[in-house]
Amino acid sequence: MKKLGIEFYRQDAVIVAEKLLGKILVRRWDDGSETRYRITETEAYLGEEDKACHASKGRTPRTEIMYSEGGKVYVYLIYGMYWMLNVVTGNENQPQAVLIRGIDKIIGSGKVGRELKMYKSFYGEDLLSSDRIWIEDAPEIREFTTAARIGIDYAGDEWRDKPWRFMLVLI
Repeated sequence: MKKLGIEFYRQDAVIVAEKLLGKILVRRWDDGSETRYRITETEAYLGEEDKACHASKGRTPRTEIMYSEGGKVYVYLIYGMYWMLNVVTGNENQPQAVLIRGIDKIIGSGKVGRELKMYKSFYGEDLLSSDRIWIEDAPEIREFTTAARIGIDYAGDEWRDKPWRFMLVLI
């Protein structure tokens, strides 16, 4: 299959979060083997105005990659043990990202990071040219559900309750 191009990633995070459903995340391992995973759940974070987005606190060393043009990897560590995989979207200086919350039967962003063996060296990886992680196109998904984002009570009701979590309807 064909890697997703820059135009896909230049879109708004909410659009990309929906369109990533069903796409194929590819991880190439150190031994040269590859594993393909279908993306089943995503969550959008939309810039400095989104109180749940890391960029809501402004530009910092942690969020710097979010200010890049879409198509980059944003990883961060939570609880000192889970690397969270995010896809940067939008145009330069418009910090947005999509958290990958589920792949195949693996649900939960911490579990996704563990399965893919994410770590700090993936920060800033270019999904267009990387030889160890990328996303391939697949037919558009029409059967999905939305829900409020998870684990962001600190952002307040308005931002927590946005229906920016997208889940594949599994039959």
